Amino acid sequence: MTSLSQQQRTEFEAAAFRTLVEHLRQRTDVQNIDLMNLGGFCRNCLSNWYQQAANEAGVDLSRDDARELVYGMPYAEWKDRYQTEATEEQKAAFAQSKPDH
Repeated sequence: MTSLSQQQRTEFEAAAFRTLVEHLRQRTDVQNIDLMNLGGFCRNCLSNWYQQAANEAGVDLSRDDARELVYGMPYAEWKDRYQTEATEEQKAAFAQSKPDH
């Protein structure tokens, strides 16, 4: 395995995270419930993890601000523009996997 310095790891992880966030911003057709059902996380999870990391570092980052960083706009605006009603199948799959979330 390639040996990386801690600085390189941090830089590469940050770049991968930015790419993931940008990808999710472009894929507004992919609903959070689909991400939860298939991957066990969603955009909200990413924003929660971001907020947690900031808070642990002593930065007072609100949930709304963290979500805006991930969604690229206020969460309420994203929901109005892109969120659709979950199907019964999506809801059933989520209910079945919910203990894992």
